[in-house]
Amino acid sequence: MLTKFETKSNRVKGLTFHPKRPWILASLHSGVIQLWDYRMGTLIDRFDEHEGPVRGVHFHNSQPLFVSGVAGTDNIVCLQVMITRSKSGTTIDLCSPTLASTFLRANMLTKFETKSNRVKGLTFHPKRPWILASLHSGVIQLWDYRMGTLIDRFDEHEGPVRGVHFHNSQPLFVSGGDDYKIKVWNHKTHRCLFTLLGHLDYIRTVQFHHENPWIVSASDDQTIRIWNWQSRTCISVLTGHNHYVMCASFHPKEDLVVSASLDQTVRVWDIGSLKKKTVSPADDLMRFTQMNSDLFGGVDAIVKYVLEGHDRGVNWASFHPTLPLIVSGADDRQVKLWRMNETKAWEVDTLRGHMNNVSSVMFHAKQDIIVSNSEDKSIRVWDATKRTGIQTFRREHDRFWILAVHPEINLLAAGHDNGMIVFKLERERPAFALSGNSLFYTKDRFLRYYDCSTQKDSQVIPIRRPGTPSLNQSPRTLSYSPTENAVLICSDLDGGSYELYIIPKDSVGRSDVVQDAKRGTGGSACTLHETIRVKSGAWDDNGVFIYTTLNHIKYCLPNGDSGIIRTLDVPIYITKVSGNTIFCLDRDGKNRAITINATEYIFKLALLRKRYDHVMGMIKNSQLCGQAMIAYLQQKGFPEVALHFVEDERVRFNLALESGNISVAVASATEINEKEQWYRLGVEALRQGNAGIVEFAYQQTKNFERLSFLYLITGKLDKLSKLMKIAEVKNNVMGQFHNALYLGDVKERVKILENAGHLPLAYITASVHGLKDVAERLATELGENVPSLPEGKTPSLLMPPFPVMCGGDWPLLRVMKGIFEGGLESAARGGAVDEEEEEDAGGDWGDALDMVDVDGMENRDIDAILEEAERGEDENDEEGGWEELEGLDLPPELDTPKASANARSSVFVTPTQGMPVSHIWSQKSSLAAEQAAAGSFDTAMRLLNRQLGIKNFAPLKSMFIDLFSGSQSYLRAFSSSPVVSLAIERGWSESSSPNVRGPPSLVYDFSQQEEKLKSGYKATTSGKLTEALRLFLSILHTIPLVVVESRSEVDEVKELVTIVKEYVLGLKMELKRRETKDDPVRQQELAAYFTHCNLQLPHLRLALFSAMGVCYKSKNLATAYTFAKRLLETNPMESQAKTARQIVQAAERNMTDTTELNYDFRNPFVICGSTYVPIYRGQKDVSCPYCTARFVPSQQGNICGVCDLAVIGADASGLVCSPSQVR
Repeated sequence: MLTKFETKSNRVKGLTFHPKRPWILASLHSGVIQLWDYRMGTLIDRFDEHEGPVRGVHFHNSQPLFVSGVAGTDNIVCLQVMITRSKSGTTIDLCSPTLASTFLRANMLTKFETKSNRVKGLTFHPKRPWILASLHSGVIQLWDYRMGTLIDRFDEHEGPVRGVHFHNSQPLFVSGGDDYKIKVWNHKTHRCLFTLLGHLDYIRTVQFHHENPWIVSASDDQTIRIWNWQSRTCISVLTGHNHYVMCASFHPKEDLVVSASLDQTVRVWDIGSLKKKTVSPADDLMRFTQMNSDLFGGVDAIVKYVLEGHDRGVNWASFHPTLPLIVSGADDRQVKLWRMNETKAWEVDTLRGHMNNVSSVMFHAKQDIIVSNSEDKSIRVWDATKRTGIQTFRREHDRFWILAVHPEINLLAAGHDNGMIVFKLERERPAFALSGNSLFYTKDRFLRYYDCSTQKDSQVIPIRRPGTPSLNQSPRTLSYSPTENAVLICSDLDGGSYELYIIPKDSVGRSDVVQDAKRGTGGSACTLHETIRVKSGAWDDNGVFIYTTLNHIKYCLPNGDSGIIRTLDVPIYITKVSGNTIFCLDRDGKNRAITINATEYIFKLALLRKRYDHVMGMIKNSQLCGQAMIAYLQQKGFPEVALHFVEDERVRFNLALESGNISVAVASATEINEKEQWYRLGVEALRQGNAGIVEFAYQQTKNFERLSFLYLITGKLDKLSKLMKIAEVKNNVMGQFHNALYLGDVKERVKILENAGHLPLAYITASVHGLKDVAERLATELGENVPSLPEGKTPSLLMPPFPVMCGGDWPLLRVMKGIFEGGLESAARGGAVDEEEEEDAGGDWGDALDMVDVDGMENRDIDAILEEAERGEDENDEEGGWEELEGLDLPPELDTPKASANARSSVFVTPTQGMPVSHIWSQKSSLAAEQAAAGSFDTAMRLLNRQLGIKNFAPLKSMFIDLFSGSQSYLRAFSSSPVVSLAIERGWSESSSPNVRGPPSLVYDFSQQEEKLKSGYKATTSGKLTEALRLFLSILHTIPLVVVESRSEVDEVKELVTIVKEYVLGLKMELKRRETKDDPVRQQELAAYFTHCNLQLPHLRLALFSAMGVCYKSKNLATAYTFAKRLLETNPMESQAKTARQIVQAAERNMTDTTELNYDFRNPFVICGSTYVPIYRGQKDVSCPYCTARFVPSQQGNICGVCDLAVIGADASGLVCSPSQVR
């Protein structure tokens, strides 16, 4: 037997070959149908919706269909559409022969998807691209579905939140949950405004009224309540249902409410009389107290219709947005359509197809369709006119619970067991083609023509016979042939089809020409890579590709650089780009012409093509600005160009240093006048050899040590003498002695030593330099303690060598100014560079340089400094420091309770109890440390989890207790009375207001961590690695509970986390290496990885020395050689250097390794914090949200092995340790 292909599976009961393709279908006894490619030997797809053995299967000979059948209890013939696409997002549906329609396999156009706890409630914002999702866990999430980002979360409910709804005009939303509470929130201020209490059981749904200040709520207490959210009172209770009320909603236009209940009925309530009454708070209260004597009952709302027809409890009912229709879904797996008029309501039809309870059902806002979802894990789309099924979307494991329909646009959302999805039912992009200035596009079953030059729009020919088109069957692409004057239209109809139309020459402007099109099967596709969906694109006249995404118009340059031109409110589809005008179609098929500012990408294109004359012209005449442009110019090596766009002095200073423009840097540093800028300016000026600027910078920061050395090497001994006098006045003994040493002034040195009490040293200095009178006087004072001098030695005065060049700056090579350095004048004259200047740009060295005139600056001379010092003025040069608490942006003082006027009597009135200080701290602070100090440990833990992903709080337990204890003190008043708790506030003073509470005093501060860091360094140097690891881990555990004041200190805290993380990782690997005694290969690898941690230089030398020795002992000479060379580059101690040189010599004779290591020093890598293996560049990794340690992907979800606090790969907002970060 010549076997071509063979499978192993369950018993095969049916087989059929495809008539055209190398495919075979096999139906199995297990109920599965397999589709195989017998030529390639691969499984293409599988279908598994039959219940029981599938005994028969057959392909259609021309359509992409096959039929399958079973025997037994199923009795279903399954008609299925074959699509050779990825299975992701598609579904297979069974159809009984009794059903009027055949469900087809279809793709859901998913726009956004989340993974979370079960979603029980959904609502779209009417204007913004936001959606609220209420979860079974009690959390409410606010998402931007266009950008795919979580904006905020609200978690004050206790238990599942089943209902949520946005207000249509105010920044409010309402929620109801299993805690019997209705909460009204302000999403701008991120807080709950108030809570409405009254329901006695779970609250199922809540909804705002579109006009009145009302909220309707449905509850398991069998009632529906209407609330006035302005007066915060219940104004009506609707009773009549005798089981749980699963939903209730207002009519979008009329004074009606529809409700659904597990009592198997749908009720329509008339609330017209309620609207006629006043809605003032007093009337609301009176109405509530004067309700009818029924159990709850008022007469404000009456039952208008009771709709009976479902066999099981009804889960959902909703109104049609414009027609007098109601749709309902129930546990009997049916969807029912109802119609109503002024006097009655009746059932129109029943839609069957769901296999389990129907959870939610709604009308589409723009189309005549009904959408329902169910616990059978499917979403079904029904034609509301024909009452037949159109599409079904199914998930593998998730039951659906809720639906939401956007009131304005073609978007829906569905909540399921593991999150939610936002999706469309069909594409909205018009098909179009451009030829010159002629645009052909489709709209409303017509081919239309648009002339871009005259902006004239007209119909050409009809392209489809009348009839209701199916979803996703509209034209997908359109191509135009100017030679044949024909259009080719492709669509997804019948699995991919095309229609070819020949356009008559006289048909433009006429819509009555009907012709038969040539039809066939086929399709088309187009792909563009972007991080967000690309909607359309076109080339402009300069060769720049302009394209659109969901919310931006962007550009892409020929070198791959891209950027944003402008933002969009709604997506558009570009048809042509001409100059600064974009011609496009919107989702309604309307032509639009959008004017854009192309300056940015034209500027970048000119830079790319080195058209510097155009660049200079644009600098002079265009309004180019922004941080993005500055960053781009820096990245591309044009910092001198970026200088022309910047007004911020700090940015100008950085750019000037980067481009070497000292004059601009000096001007910016003078405006900023901070120590850091003067220091950096001095470093750059010293690199350029500009001694005048260096001196000026050192004078501004009063850095006398650097000034002394500068004067020494430049030969300015007179200024050096003045510095020595300044040091004497400021009582700076070491500075005075150094200056005397530089000057060779022996008498001054003796005087300094004598005044400092070092008489033996003063005597020796005077004796060896021939100052006999002074030496004899000092000998008399010393008495018997006169030190002995060595015999036979000839003393000589140590003098620094005199500079070859005294003063002045380094000579610089004269060169031509670049077009961007002072070339603005030439650009203004026409952008050309003078040829004579180019000829003068020779290679001679000289003094005729365009240097900064230091003499013209406000340069404080040394004499002025000396005069201040001699007057005894203290140089208040303290830097930084803690900010005063009076400058904090504190919330307003709490209103002091006032006694009423009639309370003034002789009777003692007990004072109103104030709010505990700990509660004030908890309400005012967003810092975890202050929440812990206030005793709100759970809030502190939630903050740390949200900000840093921390889940293991065991190491922080003692610190929480210390913070709480340290913020409280206790005072015993009388022996019979309890102790009085006193709050200890940070920064308290006698001038502080008694009504304003400062933040709590904290026992941990940043300076303590710096001291621990120094101790850790010392322990590492001395080889006490266990002690060092304990200190570094203590720093990592304490930093989340440290509070600093300024932004600069926040940066220092984050830098400290990075430093400590490297040491913890390295020390853990080194201790692991010392424990691994029986595995020499692993020992070498761990020692090698330790050398790639970012350590201080002395510790790096020790790590390299250790790794070098370990590898040498194991005969891995080549690897030991690399460590020895790295060690020698660090300028180690002589003993280490000698050993390294010996190993280099030994390795050069035999450059081999006896064992292979998982270590490649040439390929950059980071080390996994758990497995201690390298993660080379390009490999996937995950990181700790707190300490930023890196890990292999398999470690995601575990506790970080470095900090032992956070969850690897968790989403976190970042470290918050300062009030300045949350103001």
